Amino acid sequence: MASASPELISPRSPRVSAARRLARRNFRGKERLFLVEGPQAVREAAAHRADGTPTLVELFTTVEAAERYADIIGGARQAGARVHLAEEQVIADISTTVTPQGLVGICRFLDTPFEDILKARPKLVAVLAHVRDPGNAGTVLRCADAAGAEAVVLTDASVDLYNPKAVRASVGSLFHLPVAVGVPVEQAVAGLKDAGVRILAADGAGEDDLDDELDKGTMGGPTAWVFGNEAWGLPEETRALADAVVRVPIHGKAESLNLATAAAVCLYASARAQRASTGCRSVTGS
Repeated sequence: MASASPELISPRSPRVSAARRLARRNFRGKERLFLVEGPQAVREAAAHRADGTPTLVELFTTVEAAERYADIIGGARQAGARVHLAEEQVIADISTTVTPQGLVGICRFLDTPFEDILKARPKLVAVLAHVRDPGNAGTVLRCADAAGAEAVVLTDASVDLYNPKAVRASVGSLFHLPVAVGVPVEQAVAGLKDAGVRILAADGAGEDDLDDELDKGTMGGPTAWVFGNEAWGLPEETRALADAVVRVPIHGKAESLNLATAAAVCLYASARAQRASTGCRSVTGS
């Protein structure tokens, strides 16, 4: 079991410098490591294994956080992570948040090959095509996890999965379900179709209405939702790949829904339809 190292007094410590560099994408890609912050994300990271290998490799914590979250520190040590007691200034120097919570971890990359996702024959998938905002990407991942999706795919035109804002917005969901990255959207759609998955593109200008799709009973089978850019949605060539382009109906006076809200509505609609087809009408209970 790893033991805590002496306090890291200086932000110029080599370990602190190495951790700080992981805020930059090129260093994350080179080292295949990324940062997680806060008790929830670190707890999930400490419990996660990929092919039996612990995901969390290193943890920086203030003395106060180590006392408050003793269970998390214990889980990190059981996972074999190196635990460093650090002054608050050191944590602030590594952290990418305005108000750090005293825990910053370093994790191994954990994305899943797209081929492995297809082999698992998923029933509900979220495909992020051209999603550039990391906060939205992380929130959609969290929505997919909450709705019971079995995978998320980030296309090669989308934001980096390991961007600190995306990791933070996922609130630990990054560690709950398989995520494939860097997949061309054409390859993602073709592979999912070959696996028997119906492709629905979510777009405010879609010809099909989500309520109508539900009423027709067409959403009970395996489904992948394709979500586009926050500002301009999905390009025509991407919409053309889908089996249907579906809009979320606006019953009030709102101009539109933001990406994460629309994704939550679509994913939960599919989850409800799929559960209804197996005799369960609710996504929150049987």
